[in-house]
This record gives sequence, structure tokens and C-alpha cells, in this order.
Amino acid sequence: MLENYLEINPEVKKALEENVPVVALESTIISHGMPYPENIKMAKTVENIIRENGAIPATIAILNGKLKVGLNEDELEYLGKSDCILKTSRRDLPFIISKKLDGATTVASTMIIANLAGIKVFATGGIGGVHRGAQETFDISADLTELSKTNVAVVCAGAKSILDIGLTLEYLETHGVPVVGFKTEEFPAFYTRKSGFKVDYKVESAKELALAIKSKWDLNLNGGIVIGNPIPKEFEMDYNAINKAIEDALKEADEKGIKGKETTPFLLDKIKSITSGKSLKSNIQLVYNNAKVAADLSVELSKLYKNS
Repeated sequence: MLENYLEINPEVKKALEENVPVVALESTIISHGMPYPENIKMAKTVENIIRENGAIPATIAILNGKLKVGLNEDELEYLGKSDCILKTSRRDLPFIISKKLDGATTVASTMIIANLAGIKVFATGGIGGVHRGAQETFDISADLTELSKTNVAVVCAGAKSILDIGLTLEYLETHGVPVVGFKTEEFPAFYTRKSGFKVDYKVESAKELALAIKSKWDLNLNGGIVIGNPIPKEFEMDYNAINKAIEDALKEADEKGIKGKETTPFLLDKIKSITSGKSLKSNIQLVYNNAKVAADLSVELSKLYKNS
């Protein structure tokens, strides 16, 4: 019955059938994460980076109730311009599909759809996590529970720094999700290379990482893996300045009663305003950096699966 729900772009389908490397990309960053036209420029550049590094990009979204794996240019433009795109996580999928609505995928729903299509590597900006004050609100992203059960490797610049990174890492540890640093021993904090928290393991190359990932899934140790890939030094923000901006944004969100899935878009937009747009530039550059590492990882994984 899967073909009734899933529509894979012919180029992506051919690549998957021939074991050509493929990298999944989310769509919430396009529809809810950045303003037009920066979002479209970013999306196209990310796809180009993946191609330049030997893999095929597969941006994922839900259009007219169909799970789309690999979007064409018109579909990307529509996602970037329309104000009718619903932010879609695991719980939303059945209703977005049955009502034939349009949805942008979060980390969690992108992982689900990528896994259905057979894609093993996914590049994003930052994962969701445990929100600050979750001891009272229980506000924990569905991204974390998805990582505990869905076999997709997620390359990110760490958890968004608006979150409680320490509790996010504790949650991942409890659920057996490996947190790996790509050429770093410290888990990155999205806008900055440092967070004050260590990763479980440090890897120096995509090949080393691919070997560990394949071993994990060969042993039926189901679930994803978080690859923390720090923002390039030249684009990272001042640690104290960004944390001050986050504190101010969190305070305003609390005063306005903003909660749930509206929290992250509000905070990111507020931080962009407080930092005079510098945070948006950093956001774009870290996504580009993650796309390259994800493509390299997908290439190495494909080699391993071809030889196994």
C-alpha cells in the first residue's frame, strides 16, 4: 500500500535502485525557518553542494497529501512562498495525508519518510530537543523519540541553542542514541562551536563514521545517530552575545504565552532580529557545511553496502 502514499522523484528512485548515494533534506527550514527568497536560494544551494560531493539530494515534503521524496524547482518555489504549508511532525502525518494538505517536514517526519524511501543519511540545520523549563512543561521535541527508533543518520550542527542541551543529551543517552562529534569532542550548539558538553565519540572522517553506522544497523541496533558537525569558525557567532539574545527571546516568548511547536520559529525569528540578521547568515552557512558532510557520509555508506 506504500505506493498510495509515497511519491519518489524519478532521479532519486533510480539512485536508490542503483545504490547511488542519496541525502534527505527537510522542508520546514524552507517554509518556516527562513524568509523568502533566502529560503529558496538556500535550498537550491544545499542541493547543489550535495551533487558536487557525489550524492543525489532528496528534499522531502507533503504536497496534496502525498509524501514527496525529491522536489522539482516549482515545488521548491511553492514551499518557499506559500503561507498554507503546515509544519508536520509524526503525529500530524495521518491527517495531512488524509485531508490532502501541504506540509513541511520536521526532523522527525523527514526521518520517517526518508526511511520509508530507503534513504540512510539526512542533513539538517539543528535537531530539536528538550526545551528549557521542560521539568515543568514536558516540552520535548518528537525529533528525539524518532531518533531512538528510526534508522537514519542525522548530520546537524548540534541542537538548537535555544534548547536545554544538557537535558537533550541525557534524553538521547537514555534512549541509546549515539551522539558523535565530527572532528570535535564537544557537542556543537548550532550558532557556536562550543556548548560545554562532550559527545559520546569523536570521528575524524566520513569513512570512520560510515563503518560505525553500518555496524550499528547490521547488529539490529535500531535507531538513528546524531552527528554533531560544528559551524565553520568564520561563521560562528560570539558565544556570550548569542546566549544573551536567546535569553531575551525566551523571556519575550514566555511573556506572550508562546508554547509548543510555535516556540522554535518565534525564537529563531526573534534572535535574527536581535542580532540584526547575523544569526540567519550563520544558520545558512551551517546548513551548507552539514550538506557536504552528509554527502561524504552517504558516499562512504554506499561503498560499504556495495561491498557487503
